Amino acid sequence: MLLEKIICAGFGGQGVMSLGQLLAYGAMFDGYQVTWMPAYGPEMRGGTAYCGVVISETPVGSPLITDDVSCAIVMNLPSLRKFERKLIPGGLLLVNSSLVDQPPARKDVLSFYLPVIEEAAMCGNQKMANIIMLGSYLELTGIITRNNILKAVKKVFGPKSKGLLTCVCDALDRGAQLVHDDDFIPAAA
Repeated sequence: MLLEKIICAGFGGQGVMSLGQLLAYGAMFDGYQVTWMPAYGPEMRGGTAYCGVVISETPVGSPLITDDVSCAIVMNLPSLRKFERKLIPGGLLLVNSSLVDQPPARKDVLSFYLPVIEEAAMCGNQKMANIIMLGSYLELTGIITRNNILKAVKKVFGPKSKGLLTCVCDALDRGAQLVHDDDFIPAAA
């Protein structure tokens, strides 16, 4: 039975809330039960922001994720320090290596360090770093279909989504490719 608990975390303005919303809507369109719960620091842009997404085959009892995190997608060092310890053994850790060069403290999780800011710039839009992370997550888990993520883009971004779809598709593809490039996976301990 599927029960996925995902934390998306970073500085305000890095797109962690929209990343969580895309995960939640995409999973919902795939027929799963979902919750999305945001949390902000005192200021949104530049302050700490994170959200929790629960994806389940059965009704979700609570939107709060306090422990037993199956995946942490972290965009900055404070988020790595805060949420890495909440991962279950064997959990998935996706780290923005553009801003985080500290290795994971945990050796019992699957870690991917991905230079998403540089990759987003090569895709032509630096605001796509979160979407590159999403592409990596989709490739590694296979939980949500790409078509339903694209439907989620239309839901989350509304009329602006028409101009974004080509760039989103490119960013999803790049994220999927990154997890297969050995240069971005830290050596096992």
